[in-house]
Amino acid sequence: MMLVKILKGAGMVLGSLVLLLGIAYAVIARNITERVEKTYDFARESFPIPTDSLSMERGKHVALIKGCIECHGENMAGKVMIDEPPMGRLVATNLTRGKGGLPDDYAAEDWIRALRHGVGRNGRPLIFMPSHETTLLSQEDMAALIAYCRQLPPVDQAWAPIKLGPVVQVFSYLDKMPLLSVEKIDHHRALLTQADTSGGIAQGKYLAVSCSGCHQPNFKGGDGAAPGSPPVPDLTRSGHVGKWTQPQFIHTLRTGHTPEGRILKNEDMPWKMTAQYQEKELVALYKYFQSLP
Repeated sequence: MMLVKILKGAGMVLGSLVLLLGIAYAVIARNITERVEKTYDFARESFPIPTDSLSMERGKHVALIKGCIECHGENMAGKVMIDEPPMGRLVATNLTRGKGGLPDDYAAEDWIRALRHGVGRNGRPLIFMPSHETTLLSQEDMAALIAYCRQLPPVDQAWAPIKLGPVVQVFSYLDKMPLLSVEKIDHHRALLTQADTSGGIAQGKYLAVSCSGCHQPNFKGGDGAAPGSPPVPDLTRSGHVGKWTQPQFIHTLRTGHTPEGRILKNEDMPWKMTAQYQEKELVALYKYFQSLP
């Protein structure tokens, strides 16, 4: 008889816990849905988009070192990033003008709105688009990137829509995943006209924006950027990476092989992206990180 009472009590506790978890998830899912469906209205902005070959080359370089090609693919026709039931389906958009890609009337202003503010033509937030990083590009680099993307050969590739799974919703609600960049951007911040290219600390600071998403704005690292990913190292002088020499730092970012003999997985540390940096840019990054206590 006592055993029956214990089992009944345990069942009631478990049932209550399941109910509370269900209510909590319903609240989270509704919150995420409302934020994803929110409409923003930013003032239209435009600036000249170059057409010369040097700007196109610069735009391609920016696409490489800012992770655009890492996510959207070599031909920029998009790709499936994740497709697992707990996580959902996360897809990088086809940025070409082929079927399933951008419409023919997708204007420079639309590109600027996406890169500067993290919203699409309809005013809805772009999902998992790192606009909180691209908004910090100089006007010159942003214009070059747009110029490069606008001349991409069309690729016919349509993707199923993004679907956010429960893990992504919960982690985004807890601000552990950068779901909506539009919420993280200072939309009144003026664009930097031209980036420093001297190869010193100032250029390193500009380039390091791409590292801040995982390594945190203070570059002290912390928990993994995604569920199940390894801890993110401290890049400053107080961290282990900060003890590396400049050649060791550059070799690691070029090859994915650390001075200790570890082989970094590209999905954890995108060394295939950092391998595209110019030597001067990697030196500038090293100098900047070494300037941080």
